[in-house]
Amino acid sequence: MDITLAQPRGFCAGVVRAIEIVERTLNQFPHPIYVLHEIVHNRYVVEDLKTRGAIFVESLAEVPAGAVCVFSAHGVATTVVKNAEQRQLQIIDATCPLVTKVHNQAQRYVENGYELIIIGHAGHPEVEGTRGCVTEPVHVLYTIEEAEKLQVQNPAYLAYVTQTTLSTDDTKEVINTLVARFPNIKGPALNDICYATQSRQNAVRELAVDIEILLVVGANNSSNSNRLQEVGKHAGVASYLIEDANDLQTKWFNNNPLVGITAGASTPEILIEQVLQQLQELGVTTVKTMPGEIETTIFRLPSILQG
Repeated sequence: MDITLAQPRGFCAGVVRAIEIVERTLNQFPHPIYVLHEIVHNRYVVEDLKTRGAIFVESLAEVPAGAVCVFSAHGVATTVVKNAEQRQLQIIDATCPLVTKVHNQAQRYVENGYELIIIGHAGHPEVEGTRGCVTEPVHVLYTIEEAEKLQVQNPAYLAYVTQTTLSTDDTKEVINTLVARFPNIKGPALNDICYATQSRQNAVRELAVDIEILLVVGANNSSNSNRLQEVGKHAGVASYLIEDANDLQTKWFNNNPLVGITAGASTPEILIEQVLQQLQELGVTTVKTMPGEIETTIFRLPSILQG
């Protein structure tokens, strides 16, 4: 059985930054340290940080007044920030800079009188954070059908932003539908969408030409991991989303298929290594990494944690 690893795969710069923020906070501040929501969508990462002293909560009500609280990479609503300030929490913001950029775009559109559309998954932490950073009601949609049925107040003053964990390919048809219905609609340039999401999907498309099975290592609640599985399926390859090596099923490999492996942007490399170790027992002949651009993007840490 031959295995090819996608390039790029796994951690993106925003995830690396978010995890390092929690680690440095644990080193620099008295424990306990509180983190609002999963810092990134990966159970292994969260459990590892718990063992080091991080306490993960779903509500600020669980954080004692005056404590240190880290906001997750997905971003939070303005009301959450104000609530934290009122309770005199020491806020350390791990929001991905690309998500912050979307928040700023959304706020500018609303301040300039535009009715706002968020293209993304309703209920996803990032979408809810973006929804909550503006003062006016917004529309959240993801499908072409939703775009076709959308009713707005003033078609001449419409704007959209997108969830960063969607790629240009994920959003292209929805945007085209909106533009066809509302020719004056405003929106960000395509290169504003998360580079990591797009590059990982491009790698899977390229990889799919030479494989028969795709394994996506990632959490079930990870948006970008689910999209990677969808890309594999659309390419005609049997594609499985697995959280770790324990999810592997021997029957998938009965015919010694050509296997490709990728990982979501919040998946640590150690989980991929464990999958490879498990597959060694099933008769792996070769493991190679596909040619691909190695990502070099680095995001700055908050000033309170630098040095």
